[in-house]
Amino acid sequence: MSQKHVIAVDLGAESGRVMCVGFDGVAWQLEEKHRFPNIPVQAGGTLYWDALRLWHEIHTTIDGIASGASSVGVDTWGVDFALLDRDGNLIANPVHYRDSRTDGMMDWVFERVPRRTIFERTGIQFMQLNTLYQLAALVKTNHPALETAQTLLTIPDLFHYWMTGEKSCEFTHVTTTQCYNPHSGDWDRETLDTIGFPTGILAPIRQAGTRLGDYNGLPVILPAAHDTGSAVAAVPAQTPNFAYLSSGTWSLLGLEVTDAVINDQSYAANVTNEGGYGDTFRLLKNIVGLWLAQQCQRTWQQEGREYNYGELAALAEQAEPFRCLVDPDDPRFLPPGDMPARIREFCQDSGQPAPETVGQFMRAIYESLALKYRYVLDQLIGLTGQQVDCLHVIGGGARSSLLCQMTADAVGRVVVAGPYEATALGNALIQMIALGEIDSVAQARATISRLPEITRYEPQESAPWEDAYGRFRAIMTTS
Repeated sequence: MSQKHVIAVDLGAESGRVMCVGFDGVAWQLEEKHRFPNIPVQAGGTLYWDALRLWHEIHTTIDGIASGASSVGVDTWGVDFALLDRDGNLIANPVHYRDSRTDGMMDWVFERVPRRTIFERTGIQFMQLNTLYQLAALVKTNHPALETAQTLLTIPDLFHYWMTGEKSCEFTHVTTTQCYNPHSGDWDRETLDTIGFPTGILAPIRQAGTRLGDYNGLPVILPAAHDTGSAVAAVPAQTPNFAYLSSGTWSLLGLEVTDAVINDQSYAANVTNEGGYGDTFRLLKNIVGLWLAQQCQRTWQQEGREYNYGELAALAEQAEPFRCLVDPDDPRFLPPGDMPARIREFCQDSGQPAPETVGQFMRAIYESLALKYRYVLDQLIGLTGQQVDCLHVIGGGARSSLLCQMTADAVGRVVVAGPYEATALGNALIQMIALGEIDSVAQARATISRLPEITRYEPQESAPWEDAYGRFRAIMTTS
């Protein structure tokens, strides 16, 4: 590794990884030390995250590689949280955002605090899985955990707490909860008080770049603890006229702005204003992403048909274009399960021929995602008037040349794909800035743009995509 390296722990909804990331002043080196599955556990009718297993994977790996490292930080997926008792012990495994406890909870909250008021206070996209509705479910059911809970920590800050003993919540992750007020710069205590949640258990908010303490002598530095916050920090943009797409289980498409955009238009568009690194906000929309492909792959595997993602992409490329389209954000696609059956049902309900082959399913998913990206990008440009010359695709989805080319064709703009490990890289560069090894995000982005994996896709055939976009908008209306 280079003269300076840090440890970036990156936990996604499907897997976790521990990376050593080095920087010598010119170039980056990434070395994956350990990758492990993140498998939810169903027990007693509730879907949990296996937090103790994740901690075991994290700390045993760090213990083996800490020598010579300069610091460590953890980022994870958004919205989920853990509750600690008065002695700082974990009360129960954190519940998964896809658990059914939030069914009906949005309406329950809106009866107490109007929907528009919540948006005015938080600027966050309305999604059933948001922390606000998870907390409301605890209140409504008078959950016994609330009787003993003394501290609420977001998921990455649970691991930071186990490393340092410090109880705090990092800014970018807090903003995903729909419980943060960007006007006051604090938790949205007014809304939480109104629904009956005990706000005294909320931990103080800390900014990315803060040194929390030490783990066995290794400095612990907060990255942007929400994985998309770290990923966007690593977007290799060289001009201000760009949009980004963090592509993985979820697709998060947005613009980097200096202030939250909270007005009638952003409310109507149901967009979100999540915190970014360095006094920025991420004006974006959450889109169900490669989750559709992941669940199809899992269903076929259970049926005895094994495909890797390369094979699935090859089958999609051979399939008939635009046979059928789906709205990736239709509510029926949110829970885990038999995704091919749900896609068939959507197509039947919308008067389209249902996919019959694996290739047709995958083609429908990729084309539908590309068209949804066009739809959301048009919304964001309309909200801000910002010129967008280039769409940066980062994360695991950047590896799919088929999806990247489809996206370029659908949005009619250049797509720049990579880095693939944007989240770990962004996590690391924030630590490096805190350590004084890098001066700024702009400097880091310039060096990242020279990575050999960065690939450019030019838009090609536009007419078929324009026709398909008209069909897609009609389907969106009826879904």
